Parts: sequence; structure tokens; C-alpha cells
Amino acid sequence: MNVIHSIAIEFWNTLCEMSPYLLFGFLMAGILSIWITPELVEKHLGSHGLVPILKAAIFGIPLPLCSCGVIPVAASLRQHGASKAATLAFLLSTPQTGVDSIFVTYSLLGPVFAVFRPIVALLTGIAGGISLSEIEKSSNTASQVKGSITVCKDSCCKISKKGNRLREAINYGFSTLTADIAKPILIGLIIAASISALVPDNFFSILLGTGLGPKIVMMLAGIPVYVCATASVPVAAALIAKGITPGAAIVFLMTGPATNAAAITTIWKIMDKRTGIVYLITVAVSSLASGVLFDWFFFAENTTVHTSSHWMMPMELKIFFSVALLTILIRSIFIKHKLQAPKSNTKEPLEKATVIVNGMHCSQCIHSITRAIMELPEIQDVQISLEQKKVQISGTNLDENILFNKINQLGYAVERKEDIYNTGEFS
Repeated sequence: MNVIHSIAIEFWNTLCEMSPYLLFGFLMAGILSIWITPELVEKHLGSHGLVPILKAAIFGIPLPLCSCGVIPVAASLRQHGASKAATLAFLLSTPQTGVDSIFVTYSLLGPVFAVFRPIVALLTGIAGGISLSEIEKSSNTASQVKGSITVCKDSCCKISKKGNRLREAINYGFSTLTADIAKPILIGLIIAASISALVPDNFFSILLGTGLGPKIVMMLAGIPVYVCATASVPVAAALIAKGITPGAAIVFLMTGPATNAAAITTIWKIMDKRTGIVYLITVAVSSLASGVLFDWFFFAENTTVHTSSHWMMPMELKIFFSVALLTILIRSIFIKHKLQAPKSNTKEPLEKATVIVNGMHCSQCIHSITRAIMELPEIQDVQISLEQKKVQISGTNLDENILFNKINQLGYAVERKEDIYNTGEFS
């Protein structure tokens, strides 16, 4: 009983520290979702060379996309003309950080971590993009986009509804985004609280030491597992408190969010083997190098890791923000992920095709699949249910092969298909 009580106390203390920053981060993420659209990103990444790589890495830093959600976005960028190198830069920089995780990093680990983390994400994206570009040049197989790429500009491709932009931003930040990361954040808090309550002080420093060993362990642990950028922060803070060096924590903060087994397999599939290898090598080398550099900086400058609030916020206010955040997260877990594209007013009889799609996990999956399918002129309506892994498509003269190819090109797999029919309800 004492153990459960200790875990609960650690859970609540961490929640109090991060809640005001995370709530503000959600708001900023919602605002960015209005300003930085897929169309805007595609517009700047369509050419070859260093500039698109740099832009791709910069665009990725503030976006709150996890290693799962970034895959369909990157696939869409590639389909709309982005070079492989720019797409890889986006894949590397985006999941490592986001505006929400930056604020949480500041709250739990301090300003040095909060500044160093996005810089590392930027440099990792640039390094990976340049490496792939040079490899393709040397082998004379640089991918070229043939013909002109036409990005759909019709209203059917704009998934966001017209209306009050502030309301849209709030809805995205506190509903759509939280629905995707609520469970990982709560799990991360529980893991962090368990480590704090159960693991003795200096346990990891005694077990692993302070050299390259703990960094390699963190890299091997972080690459195959899924940890979102925000949820990884309280875990890293708990590990540091129990003896992991700041550099080893940076390795975990990079590899955990940047990669997971499913993302690696998907990148291998939608890009190619060479891109997948460059992706893995870049993450591994960059994380270890950053960890070594970060430890050198901390020990050379005798810097301490911040683990408490930067200013004395009244406890009543902390409790208010914590209850609000906890309410939002718990509510978000029970939100049904269902997005419906704008319906057409056509009076033509519609056909419907329902497909079961494997690999859909978040709202970004919904947005990417809906947007890709709605670019087909014969499509009138798309409805998606994450719980059922079901996509229902309505239109005229539907071609199953084209529909399935559209979905497969985003990195998903049609697990089972149902025949086209003229009527039916989506549930």
C-alpha cells in the first residue's frame, strides 16, 4: 500500500510541474496547426538541393507529430513533389520535438534541455537529408519527380472547416492532439512515478556507469519502442534523478520519439531500403554524438539539471492546472476518432466502398488518408473510424485498385476489403 501511495504522490508532483506548460503547449500547437498546413509545407519542399532540406527540418521542429503520425504526412509530401532528402529531413526532425514537448521539457528539465533538444532535432534532420542527397548523387540514382506535381487546391481537400480560427486552434490543441497523445502521456507519467518511487538513488550510475555505456543502452532501448516526444520527458527526468547522465537522457529523448519498429518498417516500404538505412544510422550516430556532447557540456560547465518550477506558482493554481490537464487527458482517451470530409450536394447515385486499413493510429492518419482520397475527382465523401480501422468511401465509378493504391502509398495496408455497393450505413 505504501508503494502505491508513493507512486501516486510522484505522479501528482510531476503532473503539477508540467501541467501549466503542457496546457500552454497544446494551445500553441493548435495555433500552429492553423498557420502551418500540409499545403504550405509542400509548397516549400518541392525542389532539390540544400534549401528544401533545411526548410523541411525547420518545419518539423514545432509540429506536434509523433513517429507514427509523421509517416503519412511525409508520404504525402513525397507524393506532392518533395525530394527524398527533404522528406527524410522532415521524418527525422519532426517527431523528436514539438511546441508542446518543448514547454514540458522546460518545465521538468530546465532551459538547457529545452534549447538543446530542438537544436539537435534540426541538426539531425539536416544531417540525414544531406547524407541521403550525397549518397544518391554519388550513385547517380537521385530520385527525380517526373512531370509536374499538381497539389489539390479544391475545397474538398481542405479538411479543416471554415469558421472561427481561434475555435479551430483550441479544438485541435485540446481535442484532436490530446486524443492522440493522452494515453502515452499518462503511461509516461506512471512509468516516471514508478521509477521515482521504486528505484534507489544513483541506481543507474552504479549499474551502467557514466561513459558511453548508458548512452548505448538508452539508444538500443529507444529505437524500437514508441514513446511520444512529450511523454518521454517525465521518464527522462525520473531516469536522471536515479543516476542516468544528462547525455544518456538526451539519447533517450531523441531515439524514443524519433523511431519505433512500425515506423522503421513503413519508411523502408514507402521510401526504399537505402533511405531506411540512412534514417537508422543518422538517428543512432546523431543521438550518441549529442549525448557525448551534452555530458561534456554539463560536466565542463558544472551545470545542474533543473527539476523544479522556475517561478513560485501558487499551489492553488498548480492544482487547478493539474486537474484541468488530467480531465482533458482522461476525456480525450474516450473521444471517438472519427473525421468526415465535406459532403457533396451531387444528386448522382453514389457507390460506396468500405476497406479495413491496418496501421491507422491517430488523427493525422485520418487527415492524411482523407486528403489523399479526396484528391480523386470521383470521390464525394470519406468517413473513417480508427476503432474499427474502417474507411468508407463514397463516389461515382469507384475503382478499387486506384483507391487501394492511394492508401498503400501513404504507408498503410488494406487488410481486408468489402465490395463496392450502392447503399449502406457507416458505423
